[in-house]
Amino acid sequence: MKIRLDFLQAEPIRVLITGAAGQIAYSLIYMVSSGEVFGKDQPIILHLLDIPPMTKVLEGVCMEINDCALPIVREVVATTNVAEAFKDISAAFLVGAMPRKQGMERKDLLSANVRIFKEQGQALDQHAKKDVKVLVVGNPANTNALICSKYAPSIPKENFSAMTRLDQNRGQSQIAVRCGVPITNVKNVIIWGNHSSTQYPDINHAEVITAGGDKKKVRDAVNDDAWLNDTFISTVQKRGAAVIAARGLSSAMSAAKAASDHMRDWWQGTDGRWVSMGVFSDGSYGTPAEVMYSFPVTCANKKWTIVQGLAIDDFSRQKLDSTGNELMEERGEAIAACEA
Repeated sequence: MKIRLDFLQAEPIRVLITGAAGQIAYSLIYMVSSGEVFGKDQPIILHLLDIPPMTKVLEGVCMEINDCALPIVREVVATTNVAEAFKDISAAFLVGAMPRKQGMERKDLLSANVRIFKEQGQALDQHAKKDVKVLVVGNPANTNALICSKYAPSIPKENFSAMTRLDQNRGQSQIAVRCGVPITNVKNVIIWGNHSSTQYPDINHAEVITAGGDKKKVRDAVNDDAWLNDTFISTVQKRGAAVIAARGLSSAMSAAKAASDHMRDWWQGTDGRWVSMGVFSDGSYGTPAEVMYSFPVTCANKKWTIVQGLAIDDFSRQKLDSTGNELMEERGEAIAACEA
């Protein structure tokens, strides 16, 4: 199905959202279509992909897009055909995956979901633009992104990333609440490693502008190492499970916001700000190479660069190694599942 909407003068880009009839996409589609991600003057052609049983729901989503009268949306291509969905896209939000349910661990998702991302990697390789920017949201996101990249050899590995921005947003929010300041007063919270319960939310380089207007290191402003080294880390690591326990469904609104933040900063640049992205590791900070590892990065000209030269204390070293080991284990399991 295709819907013709408003026309703008600039050349449109094609943007894919998979799992388009699902919960995360329901919020994400509007955020992308509002102009916040790619720019208010950048028209887009939305490609929406879902599985055949969701066709009727997808039709309803298309009706709502039309009814929103969004100025930058030139056309909507809603389909269950993978080749059509990936044709000539410049950006992809790979959201569609089996969701985590209550009582499930991330590893439970791996064998089912990596096959989806193998197929989508092959589709990217065959149909997408070679400079496409690919953000993997579906869990286990880091390893899904790695598999996607593996099966799209004609696209640079630097064009694939996994979403850890939700974890960064969660961490910054926890610090802002603790310090009694707006979220904009907190910067440089880092998420290292995997989007899982082994991730390391690191505040050792983070800063906050206090309620009194002073700029301080977060550790000094909070002045509670026990909370920062235990409760804070655990809260961020397990926030997804806490949301599921509270609402019976996985994070959707916050995940969509984080996906929008991630792609916006990648596309439009961070102006020197640090953001957390799961990217193809080059071994920086002693991390394992050739896994999708979350680092602090800056973005400019649609490229990311790992922030270098940060001091890593013994406590942090242990955390970085632990999450890296998990990613290597997942890589082995995922490759085996894809080759089975």
